[in-house]
Amino acid sequence: MSNSTISKDVLDFLKELSKNNNKDWFEQHKPTFKTHEKAVKSFFETIKDGLNHHDEIEKMKMFRIYRDVRFSKNKTPYKTHLSASFSRLGAHLRGGYYIHIMPGGSFLATGFWDPNKEDLFRIRKELEMDASEFREVINEKSFKEIWGDLAGDAVKTAPKGFDKEHPDIDLIRKKQFIFVRNFSDKEVLSDSFAQEVDKSFRAIRPYFDLMSDILTTNLNGESLL
Repeated sequence: MSNSTISKDVLDFLKELSKNNNKDWFEQHKPTFKTHEKAVKSFFETIKDGLNHHDEIEKMKMFRIYRDVRFSKNKTPYKTHLSASFSRLGAHLRGGYYIHIMPGGSFLATGFWDPNKEDLFRIRKELEMDASEFREVINEKSFKEIWGDLAGDAVKTAPKGFDKEHPDIDLIRKKQFIFVRNFSDKEVLSDSFAQEVDKSFRAIRPYFDLMSDILTTNLNGESLL
């Protein structure tokens, strides 16, 4: 049976982990962690089931608690959050969903976090040619009420080959095309959190539909699939 809520015990455990982020403490409390991990994974499965009512999800990936510290200055061995991503099905459905559960820092993220070179160039060329439909989608009132403004890193002036004086350079400069929605601990622990996650992910679909159309066609609108 899937789990439709996040327990306060989960957030309390993650708080304790952040204070005791070492192998000895974690090994002593590993059975408790496994219980919470299983419960949160069940919650993520509930989110996946909801997504499949209005989208097509190929797979859900719950990320491991262990940090890769090889190239990091932060050598603490464990993450202090639990998270999962949901991949859409097939080459024709672009964009991805992400959920992050962390005391004082829970959020949802959607969009294009690390587009490959070809996809990034294609998006930028579309915006260079005509960004009006893109702006219309992301500025729609009900969309903006849930997701706010477009987020993500950008280059400082203009990408190579693009005019820094272009009227839509604020969009063309972007290296990431993502939206983030933050949640308080109270919201995460509420009985309606799963429904709010689903509502948020459902609201992103006009953006995904537009971006999928862009990334599966050339500048003449001809299919690349």
